[in-house]
Amino acid sequence: MNATQKLYDLGQSLWLDNITRDLLTSGTLRRYIDEFSVTGLTSNPTIFDNDIKNSSAYDTSIREKALSGKEAEAIFFDLALEDITHAADLFRPTYDRTDGVDGWVSIEVSPLLAHNASATVTATKELFLRAARPNVFIKIPGTKEGVPAIEEAIFAGIPVNVTLLFSREHYLASAEAYLRGIERRIDAGLNPNVPSVASVFVSRWDVAVMENVPAMLRNRLGIAIAQRIYHAYDSLLHNERSRRIYNFGARPQRLLWASTGTKDPTASEILYVKALAVPFTVNTMPEKTLKAFADHGKIDSNLTTDDGPAEVTLRQFAESGIDIDTVATQLQQDGTKSFVKSWKDLIDIISSKVDALKKAS
Repeated sequence: MNATQKLYDLGQSLWLDNITRDLLTSGTLRRYIDEFSVTGLTSNPTIFDNDIKNSSAYDTSIREKALSGKEAEAIFFDLALEDITHAADLFRPTYDRTDGVDGWVSIEVSPLLAHNASATVTATKELFLRAARPNVFIKIPGTKEGVPAIEEAIFAGIPVNVTLLFSREHYLASAEAYLRGIERRIDAGLNPNVPSVASVFVSRWDVAVMENVPAMLRNRLGIAIAQRIYHAYDSLLHNERSRRIYNFGARPQRLLWASTGTKDPTASEILYVKALAVPFTVNTMPEKTLKAFADHGKIDSNLTTDDGPAEVTLRQFAESGIDIDTVATQLQQDGTKSFVKSWKDLIDIISSKVDALKKAS
């Protein structure tokens, strides 16, 4: 039994943080499902940007859609939904076997909408309807403007993957939005079983402070923040308000560890996977990290429901001049800007390919 199977047996879901057309058509994703216990997949604008930019696999589809009169953004969503629905179909047996707990794939609304709640809700509904698969999450950023959009999407019955969460406060705001959406469905006599995950980005914390802390604190902040959030997650799962909605048939919003590929070349490539191995959570990891863990991974989690050790570590960072709240705000803003940049690059590359393919036809 390899390490990924042991992680799955522990009770943590392993999702792949990548999607490419070749991954789908070559049988590689099918192999990851069979051999590495992969039970879901996430995507984002940067992933699609890299694949469309560096591959000719989409060129025929781009040409056909361009000749039908579609613009670059519409072409992108067509391409992305083709890939997402293909992946969703591959994971459908997992979704059915786990009664909807697992087997999910995620697609993100345009990051240009990150600060427009009403437009985000409209786009979320449209994407979910177009996907026409029960096991597709729509990703909504957990920004200040994204929080009301999360509540409205959940109330509308749309499965949501809340993305770009960095701090306990970010997580709790998105979890509250989820709870409000579910409670409104209960009050309206609607089915409260609307799945959701809350995606907490981990490794970017360590990248952000790497040059400003002593060597003894390198690569320790992301895990300490994760411990703090895990404590809040566990408390929320078992409080009176959550138990009430479970009694009506709702399920908990699961915690998802994102950005778990190690960025520091001097650190273990499976650092975050080992540290975050706890039941009833999801770890979505890049292919490189997945393969490394399958090859030589060990389960060595120090995460517990006691956040005392994490708070000690966070005080050490504070004493080194790191303002956690300021860094969290900056990380979320930078993450949003990064996805916007990838989105614009993506639309530009599709436009360029449209022009080139038209000239060649």
